[in-house]
Amino acid sequence: MSQKSEKLIDQFLDAAWSEQGLSKNTLSAYRSDLTIFAAWLKKDLLAVNSENITQFLASRYTQGMTTRTTSRILSSLRRFYGYFLRENEIQIDPTALISAPKTVRNLPQSLTENDVEALLAAPQIALPRGQRDKAMLEMLYAAGLRVSELVDLKFEQINLSQGLVQIVGKGGRERLVPIGEEALSSLEIYMNDGREMLLSGRQSDYIFVTNRGSNMTRQAFWHIIKRYAFQAEINKPLSPHTLRHAFATHLLNHGADLRVVQLLLGHVNLSTTQIYTHVARERLKTLHAQFHPRG
Repeated sequence: MSQKSEKLIDQFLDAAWSEQGLSKNTLSAYRSDLTIFAAWLKKDLLAVNSENITQFLASRYTQGMTTRTTSRILSSLRRFYGYFLRENEIQIDPTALISAPKTVRNLPQSLTENDVEALLAAPQIALPRGQRDKAMLEMLYAAGLRVSELVDLKFEQINLSQGLVQIVGKGGRERLVPIGEEALSSLEIYMNDGREMLLSGRQSDYIFVTNRGSNMTRQAFWHIIKRYAFQAEINKPLSPHTLRHAFATHLLNHGADLRVVQLLLGHVNLSTTQIYTHVARERLKTLHAQFHPRG
């Protein structure tokens, strides 16, 4: 990739961060997609036409890239060229006439309420790390947080007296989410005991820390979730969003309003939340078939 292409990508990402407040993860994904495209292209990024982009996407597809990934890369390119079109650096958006591939939207994997109970009971709370891990798992399930939102939590975001957490989500959008008594209890135990033992006199603004005094990373916590799932004998496919999916599904199963769930999850569009109604509906159909005499 040429230095010019690298500078163009940096310019776009700086603008995306300052103007739209996009998350670090989103910006990282944009950089990865654009860097791969620039390396394949081997010419000026602003001298691209639609044929170049379709050839690139086709080449990636033949290498096994999924339609979901294809759509994501095309979205990155749309934002990139849309920015330079607004800046009058190009006259035509080369992505304008390219249609995204149709994707089959998979239902999110969720856990049953019994699965969640087993997972939350797995950490050994006699140990500092166990107190931390239980508090993190409880917070994920109680508030439906993204893992990135959880590991970035700082003290000023938590109101223990009111049982609320203030989250700054995607695009810098803020939301207030109730924590719940169980999660609040686990959080207070960890903050009053285990956290100080993990820090060993060191200081940190982050709530969830490691025994090195640094804040927990997404990758490290993902390994923690998998370890406790193994201990709890949960054999279902897991993802970092598993407890977030369970949070939304279980709320709907118990009669929560879809728009309330939308607000709690921090979704901009209701259509993003509506996928959970399908999960809840499938659960109801399974229960009907299992327990109804004519199911």
